[in-house]
Amino acid sequence: MTSNLPTAVDPRALTEVLDGRWAHVRRDAREHLHDPGLLPVYGESVAEARERVTRVARVLAESGRVALGFPKEYGGADDAGGAIVSVEMLAFQDLSVMVKAGVQWGLFGGAVQLLGTERHHAAYLRDIMSFDLPGCFAMTETGHGSDVQQLRTTCTYDPATQTFDLHTPHEAARKDYIGNAARDGRMAVVFAQLVTQGEGRGVHAWLVPIRDEQGNPLPGVTIGDDGPKAGLNGVDNGRLSFDHVRVPREMLLDRYGQVAEDGAYTSTIEHETRRFFTMLGTLVRGRVSVGGSASSATKLALDIAVRYGEVRRQFTAPRGDREVAINDYLAHQRKLLPALAATYAYTFAQEELVSTMHDVQGADQVDERAQRELESRAAGLKAAQTWHATRTIQLCREACGGAGYLQENRLPHLKADTDVFTTFEGDNTVLLQLVAKGLLTGYRDAFGSLDGWGRVGFVADMVRETVLERTAARGLIARLVDAVPGRDDEVPMLDRGWQLKVFEDREKHTLESAIRRLRRGAATASSATPAPDPFDVFNDVQDHVLQAAQAHIDRIVLEAFVAGIERTTDDAARALLDRLCDLYALSTVEAHKGWFLEHGRLTAPRAKALTATVNALLRELRPYMVTLVDAFAIPEDWKGAAILREEAARQEAMHAHDTTTHDTVLPAGTATAVEVPPGQ
Repeated sequence: MTSNLPTAVDPRALTEVLDGRWAHVRRDAREHLHDPGLLPVYGESVAEARERVTRVARVLAESGRVALGFPKEYGGADDAGGAIVSVEMLAFQDLSVMVKAGVQWGLFGGAVQLLGTERHHAAYLRDIMSFDLPGCFAMTETGHGSDVQQLRTTCTYDPATQTFDLHTPHEAARKDYIGNAARDGRMAVVFAQLVTQGEGRGVHAWLVPIRDEQGNPLPGVTIGDDGPKAGLNGVDNGRLSFDHVRVPREMLLDRYGQVAEDGAYTSTIEHETRRFFTMLGTLVRGRVSVGGSASSATKLALDIAVRYGEVRRQFTAPRGDREVAINDYLAHQRKLLPALAATYAYTFAQEELVSTMHDVQGADQVDERAQRELESRAAGLKAAQTWHATRTIQLCREACGGAGYLQENRLPHLKADTDVFTTFEGDNTVLLQLVAKGLLTGYRDAFGSLDGWGRVGFVADMVRETVLERTAARGLIARLVDAVPGRDDEVPMLDRGWQLKVFEDREKHTLESAIRRLRRGAATASSATPAPDPFDVFNDVQDHVLQAAQAHIDRIVLEAFVAGIERTTDDAARALLDRLCDLYALSTVEAHKGWFLEHGRLTAPRAKALTATVNALLRELRPYMVTLVDAFAIPEDWKGAAILREEAARQEAMHAHDTTTHDTVLPAGTATAVEVPPGQ
């Protein structure tokens, strides 16, 4: 494959397109967020980490950057998208600071803003924004994490006292893993089952004081510390239990459901399940923030690993006079370049998601269909980005050998702090299932009713009523796909339309075959056998529908990458992005080569050609590895990795020593050294 890439690409042109709609927020962060406390301190105790992160949270509050998403009348900017991007920028520094900020201003403050009404805003938003009122978001219970609709905490209204009785009925109903609870939180947004006039009204949220001004738990409130964690030492995760705590009626966050003085309940959304999902849908910002922050951490890890690979040398090539930079090895390129390509792809997909969220939530009228599509897209991308972060940060750690194991080189911190991202703000497997159910509903009309599992209420209870639309670039995508010439096995693999077509085909085939399996499972009833249990019908094909969800996510991410290239104005940057997109598309196909072979989408010779094409792309992109991480525009003092400061000088010194002494030199290619972690 002959390269037609330019000899040089200005990384600033790449940065411009990566930064997207909220470039001004990113620039502001790069210029002004340089407090030393924003970086992790290696070896500090949990108590020291919590103290530092709380101090930095107050500094952030004073800066005003945390207020972007809040209403203008309280000092904010009504900029939901800007608020998400500001959190993503914090994630380049200490992830404990990012999570602390996300809990205070995203979850706690966001719940008051989006679930409360004007009286709650007037009473609390300014103090939340200034961090004078540190708060918690108390949703998750020990016994119920993902299944929020079945929370066991109760809040029962008593018209005689005009108060609610908030109660934790048993240990499994304890609120757990709650950020800000163990140390700083003075108030919590508590999610519980509302009971009034003897009738359950589903999950609602209340503002509940949990500590007095001196930091002591209030009567009836039990506060515990979750103790040491794998990472995020600066976040004070804790446990909350309530023993018949009296909560005034006006502390109900009642945007979606109101309780009158006599206990009468009213809501503009009559159906309990629809009301529940509408309420939770307003809180999608947290999930979007986690996905974007995971990508920030991934970019930082790749920046460190790529730069180290430029200066770290290992073994001398035949007839060479110097050891080879590890970035020149194909095996190393196989690690880092596909991960870089995927990270770019997720960046474009995240930008599209944040823009959609900003526009949907900022609309004068609620578009329920758009809201549900947003929730599904946010769920899918959060899962994809956090799994990608977990894989890539580990890969980068290994790519840096023993140096990558040292805390001073940042990668162990990134590993530990992002590990929980795959299970908070929604367990990734559960989130994929949410995406799959949306797809199943979207295709239901094309395949007719799903018989048994529809009649027994499966659709109403388990399938989200949403139809996932194509991405914003659908017109462009359709033109590229329609222009694909000839038979698939005759089309060049670098044809963008062919790449898009095979992604679409995989998604469509996987989804349709999952539906056929569901219908077969639901149709087993006869006069002699009872109708199958809807749970069993779905559970028997769960692996299949999750594959459909993953194929869907891969497709929308590729489409977002294509749209990002389309809006790139610099020709050299556009050419490089075009090649990087080829690598994302073909390395994804290669990762699922078994599926494409099994289903006749690839012949054996074409599958071999696929691997050769990926390797050719790696060789072509090798000279641009540093340019690609330069484009992330991460300020040097944010990186906090000694390896970047020391390795180049050390290697030069070693090379000078080798050429001026008479030490024995082993033949080129002789494997003599094994990277051993310090202390081994």
